[in-house]
Amino acid sequence: MKKTLMLAGALTVAGVTLALLAPAKPALAGDQLNVTSWGGAYQMSQRKAYFEPYAKETGTKITEEEYNGEIAKIRAMVEAKSVNWDVVDVDSGRAIQGCAEGVLETIDWAKVGIDRSKFTGGDLYDCAVPTILFATVIAYDKDKLPNGGPTKIADLFDLQKFPGKRALQKDPAVNLEWALIADGVAISDVYKVLGTPEGVDRAFKKLDTIKKDVVWWEAGAQPPQLLADGSVVMTSSWNGRIYDANKNSGKHFEIMWDAQALDWDLWAIPKGDPRIDDAYKFIAYASSAGPQAEQTHWIPYGPGNKDAIPKVDPAILSSLPTAPDHMTNALLTSPEFWGDKGEDLRQRFTAWLAQ
Repeated sequence: MKKTLMLAGALTVAGVTLALLAPAKPALAGDQLNVTSWGGAYQMSQRKAYFEPYAKETGTKITEEEYNGEIAKIRAMVEAKSVNWDVVDVDSGRAIQGCAEGVLETIDWAKVGIDRSKFTGGDLYDCAVPTILFATVIAYDKDKLPNGGPTKIADLFDLQKFPGKRALQKDPAVNLEWALIADGVAISDVYKVLGTPEGVDRAFKKLDTIKKDVVWWEAGAQPPQLLADGSVVMTSSWNGRIYDANKNSGKHFEIMWDAQALDWDLWAIPKGDPRIDDAYKFIAYASSAGPQAEQTHWIPYGPGNKDAIPKVDPAILSSLPTAPDHMTNALLTSPEFWGDKGEDLRQRFTAWLAQ
């Protein structure tokens, strides 16, 4: 999908007007940017908080595209020396993998213009700037489970208590961690166990118990639709998609916060981007506190910039995955683990699906 936004004005980041962007002028041929993200309600929130205001203030034409996190697409552009994605929203594992492979630019924090320490998890990433903290959760439709839904991650694997199909993302990340937690591994020990061949075998063995009853989703818009259709009794989902379905589509979906898997999304620049300076200007704008707080009005993800938190509407704070009540048994996913082991585990996961 592509969308184009064109307007004009001046850019202010954290109260400071950037001289290079200050003159208001019509968009010129070079004043354009391609921003690629994950589509759906999430990309809509970015459009409202970042793309449209930035286009209006700078006169930059923003072309939007969507993807499902395929690092291979970025790798192919870089290897062909034909980079046409200027800014890409990546998850944590791919941020580290892309950095290790050399297909993402190393971030020049001076060009971001905000101290790295202001970002939750900022010290973990050399090639990306944290934008939001989100959660992968289990959700269900209260209208279809009036007597109560799942309350712990083990219920995902309990086909007797909750018969029927369940939907999971077509990726080993989070699914393997949940399998181990449901099998009795403490959250604090998950990556220690998963880092061993025996732990990986144990996780896949647990997934085997529900494999025939799993519907695999690949795009973030699918889980709410699967619940709405009654195709599944429960589904994994990004918390913001469930919030959006309730708020804007009148659904009565419920989130189970047990073992919610917290992760980052981040802004990255593919290596060799010919518009790298313009990419940095956009990231600087989208990383400032005001726009990040504004995004929470559209989707309840925790801002990456800590200075945005005091600006968030108190009524929205309770819906964020980082709300204290939601953090009692949360799993903080390990970008280092998935950056290191992700490729091998995805190959094994693909082979397991084909069995």
